[in-house]
Amino acid sequence: MTDLRLRIAPVVGEAMLEQWRHVHNAIVPPAAMSLDEARARAGRHRLDNAYVGDVLVGCSTVRPPEGEEAVATVIARVLPPYRRRGHGTALYDHALAHARVLGARAVETCVLAVNEDGLRFAEARGFVETERYALDGESDVWVDLRLAAT
Repeated sequence: MTDLRLRIAPVVGEAMLEQWRHVHNAIVPPAAMSLDEARARAGRHRLDNAYVGDVLVGCSTVRPPEGEEAVATVIARVLPPYRRRGHGTALYDHALAHARVLGARAVETCVLAVNEDGLRFAEARGFVETERYALDGESDVWVDLRLAAT
């Protein structure tokens, strides 16, 4: 019998990094990155992949806490065919727990504005929009959200 539970694993090695990059680039094509850029990100942030059996379904990024407020950024990404099955929630909870272990007192996320699923997901978990913007010279709109204090 095949195990169909979600398995979340830290990105280790080139093959897993390429999988993480694949999900990242599929979800946020305006910010698509090369393998070298993904390697650099892996040196600064915690990257995880999510699998159901051997099938890659998502990935996450945790940017460590910074500043006086100890703000961490937590981003969970699930490929569209695997959404609404609880994978995003499990991946987000896992990443959030890691951010808390790192000492995060505040949590933010960033979502491409056209990703309505991602915005709904974040808002359903208590995130509130703090800013909408386009990067210099680009037209894609990004939304920064912050987890409301509980």
